[in-house]
Order: sequence, then structure tokens, then C-alpha cells
Amino acid sequence: MGNYTTIIIDFETTGLSPNYGDRTIEVGAVLVSNNQIEERFQSLMNPRIKISSFIEDYTGITNRMLSKAPDINDVMKKLKSFIARHHLVAHNASFDSRFLDAEFSRINHKRVNEFACSMLISRRLYPNAPNHKLETLVRYKN
Repeated sequence: MGNYTTIIIDFETTGLSPNYGDRTIEVGAVLVSNNQIEERFQSLMNPRIKISSFIEDYTGITNRMLSKAPDINDVMKKLKSFIARHHLVAHNASFDSRFLDAEFSRINHKRVNEFACSMLISRRLYPNAPNHKLETLVRYKN
């Protein structure tokens, strides 16, 4: 397949849209090179707003955890360096890319990375899957 590197990225957020004031509260990313995980990046981040009990229950991330987490802008600056100019993959990339772009704009950075969406790919490859959530796809293929 040749040499390639890509970053698989996922965010946990306070809600569904940065356009309505929602923020990221956790990022996880792995650098994959030739089918091997080479590096990992993970951090909670303090958005300086309280999260709802629904989000606490849904993500397992609490307001107390976030109060001790690094500032969101500091984490995003480190993430910017980690992803550099690698291609990005996310499951539901339109969601993750909106949050990444919104947080990058807060640190005066514009994303140059291309995004691929594993959810869209899975819909083409496995049209008969019960749904296209990651957990379902893992069970469906195993």
C-alpha cells in the first residue's frame, strides 16, 4: 500500500454545535503510519463553562474533572502541532471538523488538513449494517 500517515481524531463536546456555544471537552487522536499506531494524543480540556448533567452522564466527563483540566486553548495549540499537515479521519467528520475549526479559530489558526469520514465510507461498504455507529460496525464485522 505504500507509505502513508493519517491521524484518527475524535472529540467529546458540550453539545451538538459550536454555532450555539458548545465547546470541546476532550480530544483523542492517534497518528497511524503504515497500519501501526505511532503516537497518541489525548486530553481533557477546560472550556470554562459548566456542562450539563446529561453530558456528564453521556460522556462520563464531569465538571469536577474539567475544572482540573488544562485550558482549552493550550490543548488546541498542542493539538495543532500534533496534527500538523496530516490527513484526518473521523467517524462523522462533519461533526468533528466543525468543532476543530471553531476551536482553532479561537486561537487564530485555520485548519489546512483534509478530513475523511469513516461513517460515510462504512455506509457504502456495509449498506446492510443495522446502523453505522462504531460499536455496531465492530460487532457487525466480527
